[in-house]
Amino acid sequence: MNNKITFQEIDSEVQLFENIEQKERFVFVISALASRLISLQKGAEMMEMDTEMLLKLLELMSIDFSYLTTEDIAIEKN
Repeated sequence: MNNKITFQEIDSEVQLFENIEQKERFVFVISALASRLISLQKGAEMMEMDTEMLLKLLELMSIDFSYLTTEDIAIEKN
């Protein structure tokens, strides 16, 4: 019995997005949010969805997110 799961099998199970590019973009956005490189609003823009929808999606996936501080927002604007 082969227990090895391929990327394609995992990809077919994650039905949140229409194509692989959207899935890749979502992983990038999650990484950027976790690294505090972008705001939630910027992440939503990148995902082409509204901020509330992205926040709800993160919540449904049990991904903790905290908003950027005022200082972080000033850094992002530069």
